[in-house]
Amino acid sequence: MFQQFKNIDTAFKHIKLFSYLLIFACIAITCFAVYKSYQSSDNFKNHIYVLANGKALEAIASGRKDNIPVECRDHIKTFHEDFFNLDPDDKQIQATISKALYLADGSAKTAYDNLKEAGYYNNIISGSISQQITVDSIKLNIDQYPYAFTCYATEKLIRSTSTTTRSLITQGFLRNVNRSDNNPHGFLIERWETVENRDEQVKSTQP
Repeated sequence: MFQQFKNIDTAFKHIKLFSYLLIFACIAITCFAVYKSYQSSDNFKNHIYVLANGKALEAIASGRKDNIPVECRDHIKTFHEDFFNLDPDDKQIQATISKALYLADGSAKTAYDNLKEAGYYNNIISGSISQQITVDSIKLNIDQYPYAFTCYATEKLIRSTSTTTRSLITQGFLRNVNRSDNNPHGFLIERWETVENRDEQVKSTQP
């Protein structure tokens, strides 16, 4: 009889141990399921589907901090192209300069006013000069805010008789602003100034 009680007690201990193990396994499975559900939710949030020509295309969303250097450089490049790419057409000059001024503070407007007062744009129109710029490189420091930059570019003044190549270096700072249609990157160039703008080569185009 005592042996029977002993067997019952042993069986009860086994059942108790099995129950503990089962409860622990259920808790572990539940925690894993909750973790995976949160992970799946985060992954889903980071996927964007763009509808193009009736097809859903998948894109990956990323935080802005991952793209700051890329966006900064493109903002600087766009500003310089809008400010310096000019044709001998008053409306074209006004249009491109207006686009550039949305991307910078009053320092760019001051530079524009000084050039206008000096008759620079009138000379471009009267001389039928096309001005083109190529941004060669941009040195950017994102370790400190606002972000300091130096832009190295090549500028060409194309006349009917010659082409003048200039070395252009500018510098300034970038600070964050709200994005808009006129400023899609959400940066504003501050304290912008021209460090160097000198002739490097004059090439005659006459035969």
